[in-house]
Amino acid sequence: MILAYRMTISAQGAHASTRRTLAQGGARDETTRLAARYAEIVIVCVESRQDWRGLRSYHGDMKTLNVIDSHTGGEPTRLVVSGGPELGGGTLAERFDVLRTRFDDWRAGIVTEPRGSDVVVGALLCEPDDPESAAGVIFFNNVGYLGMCGHGTIGLVVSLAHMGRIGPGQHRIETPVGVVDATLNDDGSVSVRNVPARRHRRAVTVDVPGYGPLTGDVAWGGNWFFLVADHGYTLLPANIAELTTYTSAIRDALIAQNITGADGALIDHIELFGPPALPGNDSRSFVLCPGNAYDRSPCGTGTSAKVACLAADGKLAEGAVWRQESIIGSVFEASWRAGDASHMSDTVIPTITGHAHIMAEGKLCFDERDPFAWGIRTQ
Repeated sequence: MILAYRMTISAQGAHASTRRTLAQGGARDETTRLAARYAEIVIVCVESRQDWRGLRSYHGDMKTLNVIDSHTGGEPTRLVVSGGPELGGGTLAERFDVLRTRFDDWRAGIVTEPRGSDVVVGALLCEPDDPESAAGVIFFNNVGYLGMCGHGTIGLVVSLAHMGRIGPGQHRIETPVGVVDATLNDDGSVSVRNVPARRHRRAVTVDVPGYGPLTGDVAWGGNWFFLVADHGYTLLPANIAELTTYTSAIRDALIAQNITGADGALIDHIELFGPPALPGNDSRSFVLCPGNAYDRSPCGTGTSAKVACLAADGKLAEGAVWRQESIIGSVFEASWRAGDASHMSDTVIPTITGHAHIMAEGKLCFDERDPFAWGIRTQ
């Protein structure tokens, strides 16, 4: 079938003359004779398909997206390079709103099954508002949208370098929640100076049905987090299913008891902390992301929220490095500096450093006749 499709146009034009040549035995040499015989085979294949023109229209109906897949500390990012929906010429915040309200099927088709999974974070590459910025980006996952994504920004920078669009040095990246500065280091690592982070509420107690009361901090690191250190669990991969159930129950309890971030914002990330498993690290974390997937990386925005809490408690000096280990053992290095006069007095500016690696580069195909072209919706 592939052979027939590739040869259809040339074979159709050669149909009559080729048959005539073969019938008359008029091939002048062995090369011409073999070429004519090959064309006859292709013609037979085409004629055996009564709807061969439908094959061409089938491909013509395809919508395609060019993507680059990377992972940062084990957590995947799918960067949509081109082929995405037309969002207009507004600001990045306005284009984000257009994507969210008018083209949510694109989000679902890119990151949900059967093309994606609940682990994949999507990143739509956008023209920045400021031409001096390297890129604009909108992050999303299987259930919705992310204001900022630390591991995704690291993956974005490595992908832009892979495309030849940037080299080592500092680059401005625009997100819907603010501008971040990302540095592609000479060793291939990426350092992201995140949006301002802060602890919103300290020592908040929530009663979790089936587990009892527990206490944690509410903090912002680009997304809203509930951070818990005293939980009684061992943070090992063997316990991931149990940890997922537990943290999901915490999130449900926060919603039920109306415990939120600023201005009633949903706390959609739950982060547990414990002692590190590897020498030289300061802490190990388990992070539940929206949609009940756990973060394979140490979570850039979660580590930023953690650094804000450490700074507020006087447990991490300005400029000192905190090595945050994920549930699978990958590591981000984090530090902070004080915010300037334009920021709230309790905010810090975190910097997160990690590595990303390119895994794949290609096209996603969307066939309108496919009932799951725009993803499998389970929520």
